[in-house]
Amino acid sequence: MTEQGGWPRGVTAITLFVEDLAGCKQFYRETFGLPVAYEDDASAVFKFGDLMVNLLDVASAPELIAPAPVGGADAGRRFQLTVEVEDVDALHAELTSRGVEFVNGPMDRPWGIRTAAFADPAGHIWEIAK
Repeated sequence: MTEQGGWPRGVTAITLFVEDLAGCKQFYRETFGLPVAYEDDASAVFKFGDLMVNLLDVASAPELIAPAPVGGADAGRRFQLTVEVEDVDALHAELTSRGVEFVNGPMDRPWGIRTAAFADPAGHIWEIAK
């Protein structure tokens, strides 16, 4: 896809719908070591470089995507967010010592990278990769 009229320039924000905003906000602060860049009663935003990850209370999600329905947490996982790190094994060990439970890894993938994945309290899958 080519840029036309300045579009697309890249993804600047991802909004994740969460059932427990306070719990997810605490998880992101403790797991990623990031401060909250913006927050209000319905959301908390964390900056991953140039990308903003917005945690939005699921009760506020319908007005954002209406008339599309908001899926429930039990609908299964449909995507994964990947963060590039220097040492998957070292970060896996550090996060595990802080209570993060991994769904898989660390493992070497057939396509040549090493990965490990965990879920946030709302069930969104995060992968660390090198």
